[in-house]
Amino acid sequence: MNPVDTTLPAHSTVRGLASPHHWTRRIPVYILVLLFCITTAFPVYWMIVAVFQPIEYSLQYPPPFFPVSIQFDVFNEIFSEQDAARRIDIWILNSVVLAGITTIVCTGLSILGAFALSGRRWRGQGAFGLLLLTTQMLPEALIVIPLYATIDRLHLKDSLFVLALVDTAFVLPICIWILKNVFDTIPTEIRDAALVDGCTRMKMLWKIMLPISAPGLVAVGVVAFFHAWNEYLFAASLISDRKLYTASVGLGSMISMIDTPVDKLMAGGLMFSIFPVIFYLLVQRYIVAGLSAGAVKG
Repeated sequence: MNPVDTTLPAHSTVRGLASPHHWTRRIPVYILVLLFCITTAFPVYWMIVAVFQPIEYSLQYPPPFFPVSIQFDVFNEIFSEQDAARRIDIWILNSVVLAGITTIVCTGLSILGAFALSGRRWRGQGAFGLLLLTTQMLPEALIVIPLYATIDRLHLKDSLFVLALVDTAFVLPICIWILKNVFDTIPTEIRDAALVDGCTRMKMLWKIMLPISAPGLVAVGVVAFFHAWNEYLFAASLISDRKLYTASVGLGSMISMIDTPVDKLMAGGLMFSIFPVIFYLLVQRYIVAGLSAGAVKG
């Protein structure tokens, strides 16, 4: 009986053992990724540099790419502005209120809409879901004029709550579909067991489905929050009282053809960017779990 030959052919390699120079073939990819990261991060870096160094250095040509000196006077100026209508902290507070209302209203309506689409079948369910998607094809600029005319005739301008409802109307369809995919992953056996035990459909939604779908709820809330936080067109059209400006509109109002305070604008932009970044870092893991929940149906 011939012994079994356990040697490998000369051209074969063991998985996990590669040439010591295999990584050199990826050098072009690494360079492209590095260039992309630098290009993406440079505007943020330059904003920080322009904030913390004297403005005369930022406006000279060529400007220094590293801070010549560090100062914090610009933050004292933007937060100690005597006119409350021009203070960045008031604008940021308005943005927080607007984003908070939009998040709460959108999340509540998304729960009901997603439950209707993910529950038992009813006539017109597919057409309703398709109609929700078609609303995303309409750009905001297309309806801002008729929307402005309607709100102005109803005397509802200069209201953060009305603006939050408008923002909710635009982000709600995509939030419903995100949450629907999450609800679809819940096995029907769990729903049927809850109904057999005496739960009503709304109690089943509240006691069973929502705790299981917590990551999806967080994802929907984050999508709604960022939409309201960054929205500019409706906020600029429906809010004329400077004390009710959101941060995006307030920072835009600082830009003029005659005199644009670059240092204050950069400092305001930095403050405007910090809050959503911190918020995103706090809920990042829930966002990934929520957005990927519908990828594989349970």
